[in-house]
Amino acid sequence: MMELLAPAGSMEAVKAAVQNGAGAVYFGYGDFNARRGARNFTREEAAAAVSYCHLRGCKVNLTLNTLLTDRELPAAAELAAHASSIGVDAVIVQDLGVARMLRQSVPDLPIHGSTQMTVHSLDGVKLCADLGMTRVVLGRELSRDQIAYICQNAPIEIEVFGHGALCMCWSGQCFFSSVIGGRSGNRGMCAQPCRLNYGWGSKADEYPLSLKDLSLAGHLKALQHMGVACLKLEGRMKRPEYVAIVTGIYARALREDREPTAEEMDILARTFSRQGFTDGYYMGQKGRSMFGTRQEEKEPRELYAQARTTYENSAENRKEPVRMYALIQAGRPAQAAAEDQEGRVVHVEGPVPEEARNVPLTREKVESQLSRTGGTPFLCEKAAARVEDNLSLPLSALNDLRRRVLEELVKERQRPPQRRRESFQPGVRYENQAEPPVFTVSLRTASQLSAELLKLKPALLYLPADEGAAHPEAVKRCRQAGVPVAAVLPRICTDRELPQLEKELAALRELGVEEALAGTWGAVRQAQRMGFAVRGDYGLGVYNSQTMKELKRLGLISATVSFEMKFPQIRDISKTIPMEFIAYGRLPLMITENCIIHNHCGRHTCNNVNLLTDRKGERFPVVKAWGCRNEIYNSKKIFLADKRKDWQKLGLWGARLMFTTENALECAQVLERYMNQGKYQPNDFTRGLYYRDVE
Repeated sequence: MMELLAPAGSMEAVKAAVQNGAGAVYFGYGDFNARRGARNFTREEAAAAVSYCHLRGCKVNLTLNTLLTDRELPAAAELAAHASSIGVDAVIVQDLGVARMLRQSVPDLPIHGSTQMTVHSLDGVKLCADLGMTRVVLGRELSRDQIAYICQNAPIEIEVFGHGALCMCWSGQCFFSSVIGGRSGNRGMCAQPCRLNYGWGSKADEYPLSLKDLSLAGHLKALQHMGVACLKLEGRMKRPEYVAIVTGIYARALREDREPTAEEMDILARTFSRQGFTDGYYMGQKGRSMFGTRQEEKEPRELYAQARTTYENSAENRKEPVRMYALIQAGRPAQAAAEDQEGRVVHVEGPVPEEARNVPLTREKVESQLSRTGGTPFLCEKAAARVEDNLSLPLSALNDLRRRVLEELVKERQRPPQRRRESFQPGVRYENQAEPPVFTVSLRTASQLSAELLKLKPALLYLPADEGAAHPEAVKRCRQAGVPVAAVLPRICTDRELPQLEKELAALRELGVEEALAGTWGAVRQAQRMGFAVRGDYGLGVYNSQTMKELKRLGLISATVSFEMKFPQIRDISKTIPMEFIAYGRLPLMITENCIIHNHCGRHTCNNVNLLTDRKGERFPVVKAWGCRNEIYNSKKIFLADKRKDWQKLGLWGARLMFTTENALECAQVLERYMNQGKYQPNDFTRGLYYRDVE
């Protein structure tokens, strides 16, 4: 049966999930998980939660799924070692450096790739497998045929989200909260700006970024049939009653091999929804019907009260099947044994039976007493006893045997596995280069290329793969000017779209393009398979030296550091391979699977620059992304030409000028200014996050 993975933000929620049928729970403790706003657990509470779960046949996954700095990694290694020692079954990660640290310090602890890794293709899954992961959580935007294709060909387990909140942006690629408010979703502190109101004119009178909650109820049999290993429920910030209700409905449906009923769907909606649920991505039906907001409604007190009865007051609704055995022989201590479904066997001894004076002990009586597992977490599915004739043993002795053997089974089920623990060794630190960084330029369209720009001789020019393939003359102009070109791969490219991308990349190879810029793990593998030398983009989440080492091991020739980091943090990263940073441009806030432009006006006017307005009057350009997607950019441009002393000494190879909405003249003027020649300065600009603390 497909595993059901339930959220837990507290010990009460753990009990709610377990008692209502979860096959596994996931929670975080410490400061390194994607719901740092939840109460989370202390180490003692985490250990108690693991024991509680394992006793009742439920697995535990620890969320360690945020990007971490070099200074945070040693503490994360200690936390992982503790998690391994108490028996946590797997760790969910986003950061490649964290995965590297785990393989070194707790090599026997399984690693699962978080949805924050933006894995949405078979290439991405295979790369995760190569990194030592045993399971990966796919992006929530994939359709049923895409999920089925990956499941059929994946070398590791596949997990999908089945119920709960939907992010507007592809997970792991959202920078809206950090750029606007200093609270990073990649660091576990998302402020959910997608739930706020926006508009397309002067008024922010719509909610174009607020998706309804996901529900794949109605598709459970299909998911099992296609080979999904685990169905995940979202909601670590939700109260225990929510966890109990949602887990119970999905668990019963899976156990009974059916879909949730109309009545159960009504209960789910009353428990929590945003004007209903959506399965739009799964069904391949995007559009306005997927969107909704949370309505102010009365708390469903009766539902919550009923839910609490399932897990409060030491309720044991969940019973683990066991087999009980006894051997009663003359002249020998009475023996009892218990065996669980995983094959664990324990036994105890009791008093020596006496010769019967009146009514002798019978096999039926012994088996009856063994079967009475009462208020324990066990259910006796079979009892078998051998009892010699004409013997006597008090019922109290039989009850004591049963009690003690079950206590031993409790200890055995709660016993943590024996795992290796090694000390975390960050390794050799590479010295920063002394030379100032060269300038690289990324264009969004071929029309931004000009003779003036080429005369300034940037060290490298990035051009989107589709633009380069559609405008071979632009690539030829660059090569004639002595400016090397690298193809920018789309951050999102599903397996269905891959043939189109491969066609574009093949055309660029014919034009002599030898390098590619990849911003997701699938794109890395795609570019390497096509024979390109690969540079890592900001979408890979480079936040520490261990990630840099992994990128070198994977064969990348350079990396782009996360623009959520401050300059001192960037300086301290060991530059195992050349590193560049975003020195100019509109930072990307979101890449969306839904076309919000079409949702608004019913037409694809994506070739124009559309402006999304927030409640403060800030205007965010919305442009077309590869594959009929949208990219939302910041209202202000990063401008650091007058701050070169701050970033020229960080040991960086490249300073990238990222052009999005600029015309060809502006592009040349900006590069000229960064080369300390012109006077260009944007009317409204920001310093980004390089001087600000990001939570």
